[in-house]
Amino acid sequence: MRGECVTMLKKIVAAVFFVCCFSLSGCKEKVRDDTLPVSEEEQILTEQNHDYKDTVNAVDFDHNLDGYEPLKEKYNFYFTYKVVHPWWDAVAMGIEDAAKQYEERGIIIDYEYLAPVHPSAQDQIQRLSDASMRNFDVIGVDVADVDVVTPVINSLIEDGQKVMTFSSSDASREDGCERIAYVGNTHNYEDGAALTEALCEKLKYQGKVAVLVGINEAPCHEDRARGAMDVIAKYPDMEITGIAYDNDSVDRAYELTEEFLEANKDLSGIICCNMSNPVGAARAVIEAGLEDEIIIVGMDHDQEALQYLRDGSIYALGVQDCYSIGFDTLQIAVKIADGQLPGEAYPEKTEEKTTIIYQDGAAAMLQVLYGETD
Repeated sequence: MRGECVTMLKKIVAAVFFVCCFSLSGCKEKVRDDTLPVSEEEQILTEQNHDYKDTVNAVDFDHNLDGYEPLKEKYNFYFTYKVVHPWWDAVAMGIEDAAKQYEERGIIIDYEYLAPVHPSAQDQIQRLSDASMRNFDVIGVDVADVDVVTPVINSLIEDGQKVMTFSSSDASREDGCERIAYVGNTHNYEDGAALTEALCEKLKYQGKVAVLVGINEAPCHEDRARGAMDVIAKYPDMEITGIAYDNDSVDRAYELTEEFLEANKDLSGIICCNMSNPVGAARAVIEAGLEDEIIIVGMDHDQEALQYLRDGSIYALGVQDCYSIGFDTLQIAVKIADGQLPGEAYPEKTEEKTTIIYQDGAAAMLQVLYGETD
């Protein structure tokens, strides 16, 4: 049942591969290591001279299978993730392309790719339990809650199941988890910190900010929020006035932003820790007519968020390479199924990249990802 529940995959794959042939330029601003405020002239100069080379490479569609020779002619995998959402549809594109390349080699990869409509660690546990009784070669999970899900993963490993983690949230060896390997973002804390440094610099290191986290206990969201809070704590003239969880819902992020704006008339910025909340936050800020007064930073490649970035309503987005996450996940799942352990064949953690995109790189990202040329 290849690629089940990938709700947006068919809609965007043709546009993605057509426009990926274009030669585009982009940007990535370097954040400051020091804590001294910059002058207005220096800030303007920095914003006008971003390094354009990274934007077009933020998502790498140019992948080929490595030289590993699979031991079987057919594999069957199960992948479950936190919630049905376009972010994971982008991961699915990489999974599907890797499967097609294996098929060209005469190797059939069947997989199920499923998630709940609403995030739930208990739902994830049930899915893992059900999958364990269906003879999959490998079970992959994007962990919804480390403390809740780790004992289940360990139990499956003890029973002889081959379990990996992937995508955005790991349950690591340091967490006491016995999962075999992880493919995905290994630097969520650093992503949250880097975006917050960019916001602080833009605000000249003073002002009140709010934080939209996402899913309670989701490792990636919590780590980004922790990175953001640690950065704000460095600057005596900055303050976090509110922290709220939107459950990865655009509508809930919109409502929470309205509450932030009502409670804090002097709010200067909003830090968004997932792909949904920059959209909800920007909608509310624009509706309130405050897009020129409130600085928004956040995560990822949502089309509406990139449009707000292009138009200046969002200041910066950290775009993850979801396609590479999916492609690498499938390759490593094959090796795990063959009994290969982390080492020479593949690392215990496969690190995927995040690129911070600013306004002058937004049009390039919109063209690469969505074929949008306006």
